[in-house]
Amino acid sequence: MAITPDQVHWFSDTFANVVRNVERVIIGKTEAIRLAVTCLVAEGHLLLEDYPGTGKTTLARALAQSVEGTSSRIQFTPDLLPSDVTGVTIFDQKTGQFEFHQGPIFASVVLADEINRASPKTQSALLEVMEENRVTVDGKSYSVGQPFMVIATQNPIEQAGTYKLPEAQLDRFLMKTTLGYPDRDATLRILSAGGTRPRSAALPAVITSQAVSEMSQLAASVHIEPSVLDYIARLVEATREAEDVQLGVSIRGALALVRTSRVWAASQGRHFVVPDDIKMLAVPCLAHRIIIDAESEFNGITQVDVMARVIGTVQPPTERASA
Repeated sequence: MAITPDQVHWFSDTFANVVRNVERVIIGKTEAIRLAVTCLVAEGHLLLEDYPGTGKTTLARALAQSVEGTSSRIQFTPDLLPSDVTGVTIFDQKTGQFEFHQGPIFASVVLADEINRASPKTQSALLEVMEENRVTVDGKSYSVGQPFMVIATQNPIEQAGTYKLPEAQLDRFLMKTTLGYPDRDATLRILSAGGTRPRSAALPAVITSQAVSEMSQLAASVHIEPSVLDYIARLVEATREAEDVQLGVSIRGALALVRTSRVWAASQGRHFVVPDDIKMLAVPCLAHRIIIDAESEFNGITQVDVMARVIGTVQPPTERASA
């Protein structure tokens, strides 16, 4: 069933309310916040590659509180164990039974801080829960509930003692973006607050968790023209054939672009996706899935460079496909 004009209006207003609420504590980063909310509504996970002190923890906490959810923070270190993330079964001597104690992964928004500092075994503990929204411990499965979103961070500067995320895990992040440092005006607004601690603890909820699920269902009914789907397919194919690329975008990446573009279109008050939505989301959705060949990477070619070149080469549709 197609989304109605009233539903689109409610969706865009609700989306804007969440963005404005988060902006109360993350100043001057509207685009990054919109991408984070898009990722949440699209039922995906976000990878932030950013410097320390840019507000990553505050973003996760503010997003959870805005949707009346819970948040948790996991500091990934080399000695972190999978059970430290998922939880552990403990024998209760009083009852004579084993009881499962939930780990910090059981929250609406989970901040996995410096995820590349943990061992691959611990990193892989996130794979099932990110893909299936559940944790399996001792043969039993436990749902993490809805909404559920992992915001993982990487420090682009300090690489000593880190474990590079494998391609299979990178592919499970719906988007990758950055907050970056605030501009001069935003910096002055932050400093004028007197250097107080983040106010996200007092941030009110503007919608319920149930409303997020309703938004996800509505977004799935946003229309995408066959010509726009063909544009997505051509973009993905172009990444596989592009110069400097060892491995291009998988079909999972194409599906990610479809999911996020529907949410983005509805947030703009439209019941249909346009090519500009695809252009806007192509880099955050697809760039991190590209593997650059070693020589080109040594020469300074980045995934964003390749994606920008592909977007500039592949022509978007200029008219609707014929019925």
